[in-house]
Amino acid sequence: MIEVEANRKVHEISSRLFSLDSLSEVLKSNKKLVLSKEATDKIQECRAYLDKKIYEDEEALFYGINTGFGYLQQVRIDRKEIQQLQYNLLQSHACGVGEKVPKHLVKIMLLTKIQSLAQGHSGVQLETVQRLIDFYNNDVLPVVYNQGSLGASGDLSPLSHLSLPLIGLGEVYHECKIRSSQEVLDHFSWEPIALRSKEGLSLINGTQFMLSYGVHIVNQAQHLFEWADLIAAVSLDGFNCNVQPFNHLIHAIRPHQGQLDTAAAIRKLLEGSEIAQNKAKQVQDPYSFRCIPQVHGASKDTLGFVKNTFEQEANAVTDNPNIFPEADQILSGGNFHGQPLALGFDYLSIAMAEIGSISERRTYQLLSGQRGLPLFLVNDPGLQSGLMIPQYTAASVVSENKQLCTPSSVDSIVSSNGQEDHVSMGANGATKCLRVLNNLEKILAIELLTAAQALDFRRPSKSSRPVEKMIAAYREEVSFNTQDRVLATDIESTIQFIRKRQLSDFINH
Repeated sequence: MIEVEANRKVHEISSRLFSLDSLSEVLKSNKKLVLSKEATDKIQECRAYLDKKIYEDEEALFYGINTGFGYLQQVRIDRKEIQQLQYNLLQSHACGVGEKVPKHLVKIMLLTKIQSLAQGHSGVQLETVQRLIDFYNNDVLPVVYNQGSLGASGDLSPLSHLSLPLIGLGEVYHECKIRSSQEVLDHFSWEPIALRSKEGLSLINGTQFMLSYGVHIVNQAQHLFEWADLIAAVSLDGFNCNVQPFNHLIHAIRPHQGQLDTAAAIRKLLEGSEIAQNKAKQVQDPYSFRCIPQVHGASKDTLGFVKNTFEQEANAVTDNPNIFPEADQILSGGNFHGQPLALGFDYLSIAMAEIGSISERRTYQLLSGQRGLPLFLVNDPGLQSGLMIPQYTAASVVSENKQLCTPSSVDSIVSSNGQEDHVSMGANGATKCLRVLNNLEKILAIELLTAAQALDFRRPSKSSRPVEKMIAAYREEVSFNTQDRVLATDIESTIQFIRKRQLSDFINH
């Protein structure tokens, strides 16, 4: 396994803690997965213990192993029917509706499910985990739907769709097409997995649907929060703002980490700016400029908390019951309940929406015809509407985000005939949070479009080196607006510019 570790194209699944950054790196670099000897041994030992336990104690009831599920927990299943029970479970619980989950999120679902099963507390066969790894390594990605999970007994419906291809049912993406699972199994000469006791439950109990959204959202939110600071720096110079509010002394006496970091980032981004050093300033600027460290910073602190929550989940065992061979116990609990993630999604949605809200206010101010800037940032306003309507678009999207920030986690609903009487609704929170993220990207793009236009009206005065370097690159994609044109094209080009570029492209470290 030392040789495997040396191969940068391979990631070894083990008990080592998985940071979200390292998880994202595995996905980004397209590394193949292999099981460590440690993980292999744990999986096999747990499976052997479970088989022995069932064989030795025919009278004991083990939830989901030799009983029905949910409200049917008291129904004993005959030993001869235990295998059929697992097949029935996967089929009956595959009730997803709505849009198909994007393929890159399905790949995260596979990775995090493999990581969870490999901890050796789920009782699955080695063959089952290995087949999931085969799917991952060969880009055989099950078709999963984004509606149907209550986020409480795990993501039952989405994970059922994720697991159906193991037994030759359902559909998968392969070679850019949706194909029947059995067709793709035949293509690779893979036999369907013969599921054994508890395996169906191990596969569909868990939070990997929610978690996959969380991993993606946190990763992209980090990117957008960095861009929010850079775009805000352009707006500050575009509006000829006073930089006094970013002085380190102010933030040292209210030392929230995000606030400190944001003020420092703005100082670095505007270091050497002719515009920032100009003494002809108003004493105080509107809050959307003056309070950037406080607002952006609070959202960054929220992101840090949520990221830590999701990292804990990425390294957790979230199915039920849990098997502890070393303690000779099979324990039924509630690790599948998605409450930590549900609260995280609601909190992060609010944090992202606030970054968008203050961004739109800066856009509005830049268009207001103040501080030597023309109304709507165009020559000959009246004949030309300039950038008037992109602010309408931003306002519309900001308003949608406010609506999306109604928390999902407070909306529990009873299911399974009252057995599952409190659910997290984390899955709805996850899909909602992704919409907020995508909206934030649009709002920031509109601010950049506007701020760049304002900055060009400050010529020949220059901003800082990082800002000017970014604007020069941006102007290769979106030109200065001299007269009215179709601005949807400019907004989309700006979105793509933000997606493809990193803050490090413009800052010399």
